[in-house]
Amino acid sequence: MGKELSEMTPEELWDLFPIFLVQHNDKWQEYYNEIEIIIWGLLSDYPVDRISHIGSTAIKDIWAKNIIDVLIEIPERVDMNEVSNILALNGFITMSSETKRISLNKGYTKEWFADKVYHIHLRFTGDNDELYFRDYLNEHPEVATEYESLKLDLWKKHEHNRNAYTDAKTEFVQKWTIEAHRIYGDRYR
Repeated sequence: MGKELSEMTPEELWDLFPIFLVQHNDKWQEYYNEIEIIIWGLLSDYPVDRISHIGSTAIKDIWAKNIIDVLIEIPERVDMNEVSNILALNGFITMSSETKRISLNKGYTKEWFADKVYHIHLRFTGDNDELYFRDYLNEHPEVATEYESLKLDLWKKHEHNRNAYTDAKTEFVQKWTIEAHRIYGDRYR
């Protein structure tokens, strides 16, 4: 029997779960809808302001990791750790925890990815730049195509290093997120 995921080093996890991109799949929206209903049910005793589908699987027609990213926004008066614990008690694994951000996932096994994989981004309301980036790329397909090209180029270069893959996209993401804020103003405030 192999190590538990919690016992693995980042390098071991990157080897087991490399970056891989697949063509857009219309089922991603269905997978998001399923997990959104589950999360609303799990957090029914907590004030949740918004649950949103973010990340590349929320952008029309581009290649993406076969992982559904979900943003959960809660008011600052709510204990984020308490909300995170409810999710953890229901099969979500805490991956990182900062003062105002907690990341969880579901769908990783000791052997490989499950059929449905989710990354949950728990944040305070308004910490939602990903919504602006998503909307901008969906409304500007030429920029979405540029983003897809960048991701495809970085895929093999950083297949076993998620941090390097993410870091290499940062400048592009920031540029278009700033532009989206300029255009959309307070759309999600």
